[in-house]
Amino acid sequence: MKVLITGMSGTGKSTIVVELAGAGYVALDLDEDGFSKWMPCDGNPTGANPGYDWVWNEERLDDRLRQNSDIPVFLAGCAPNMGRYVQQFDRVVLLTAPVEVLLNRVRSRSGNDYGKTTEEADRIVANKNEVEPLLRRIATHEVDASKPLADVVNAIVDATV
Repeated sequence: MKVLITGMSGTGKSTIVVELAGAGYVALDLDEDGFSKWMPCDGNPTGANPGYDWVWNEERLDDRLRQNSDIPVFLAGCAPNMGRYVQQFDRVVLLTAPVEVLLNRVRSRSGNDYGKTTEEADRIVANKNEVEPLLRRIATHEVDASKPLADVVNAIVDATV
């Protein structure tokens, strides 16, 4: 069972990966260096790096998806090239939360500076309005990520049943 956990910045994807891995699952954050990389593009889609977008490293992801596992594998992230991979997942879990929650989380998190500038925060709001509806169309499950972390993790695990 391969599960994609996706959603906007601030929904808790990285935190959930840590929780799932701690519970003994295979859980990987596709937004980390190595699984994602900056690629040239037009514009500034993330608000962080004009002329570049943060996309999944297809060679590395292809290798990971070819591996079999006896337990569910959870991969978390959101990238412009994710459409190429959606059919390879048994479940797609969309994490959602009100924009105020997203912005508060990215402002207060440590270890990831994305979302702290005005331009990046504006992109998060725009993505919430423009990208999240597209993700909703491909999702097999939707989870309110503003709920307590344990409830969110349990809902994701329940999606594998």
